[in-house]
Amino acid sequence: MEITLHQLRLFLKVVETGSVTKAAEALHLTQPAVSVQLKKLDEQFDIPLTEVIGRKLFITSFGQEVAESCRRMLDEAEALRHRTNTYKGKLAGSLRFSVVSTAKYVMPFFIGNFYEQHPGVDLAIDVTNKATVIESVEKNEVDFALVSTLPAQLNIEKLALMKNSLYLVANQDFQRKTLKPEELENYTLIFRENGSATRRAMETYLKIHQVRPSKRLKLTSNEAVKQAVIAGLGLSIMPLIGLRHELRSGQLKRIRVSGLPMQTNWHLIWQAHKRLSPAAEAYLSYIRTEKDRIMDKHFEWIEKVDN
Repeated sequence: MEITLHQLRLFLKVVETGSVTKAAEALHLTQPAVSVQLKKLDEQFDIPLTEVIGRKLFITSFGQEVAESCRRMLDEAEALRHRTNTYKGKLAGSLRFSVVSTAKYVMPFFIGNFYEQHPGVDLAIDVTNKATVIESVEKNEVDFALVSTLPAQLNIEKLALMKNSLYLVANQDFQRKTLKPEELENYTLIFRENGSATRRAMETYLKIHQVRPSKRLKLTSNEAVKQAVIAGLGLSIMPLIGLRHELRSGQLKRIRVSGLPMQTNWHLIWQAHKRLSPAAEAYLSYIRTEKDRIMDKHFEWIEKVDN
């Protein structure tokens, strides 16, 4: 048999996506290139790996068994690569992070230098909403997560990184500088989707102040909310961390209102009693040593705005 690791990776992606086209898109390859390699792999066996019924691709039972073998072989190949780096005296392994969407403005600064110092460590960062982040920690699918509110239902370890401030913001044409909480009922309020920590914080504020907005707009990312506010579609309570350039340019402005800003903290969390890999241990050591320097270098502007 003449089977390459490249063919195994392509086949697994086809199995995962259920489509040659989707596998090609995920791997940034052309559909014909994937089809050719899939055909070459299939020719190595007397039993077909796939079959097409009604223009839909299906993985045969034998193909599923081959896929399981592919996973094991690729895992072993990856382990060999890490062991080679270890013998060379380099830190090796992988680190998996799950972070809430707003944390994309935070996480790169807390991992960039570590990644440069340890090129033998592979990184995977999933950016999603809080509910999915917490689920990934609960299922032990990641090494670390970055959240702005701690999950009460999980037994976790935590490390505070920096504070997270949420303000009421409007676009540059908004005439008022201050509002009373009850006046928010006169405006369209723009929310994140269910499961978002930012949405929960906003709903908590409105509940405390007994505000019942007459108009609501729901969007699925902080970027989408930010652009909607800039366009004048409404007001929103948003984390300061993602608004630096818009506040500086005047596209957005903070509106003073009682009870804001709300303050939480960004925490790096992981399962309590989790057996951390050498790469994870090294990352924790790096963060404990370097977090203050990172804050001073990249996030000093937050203190100035909050003050």
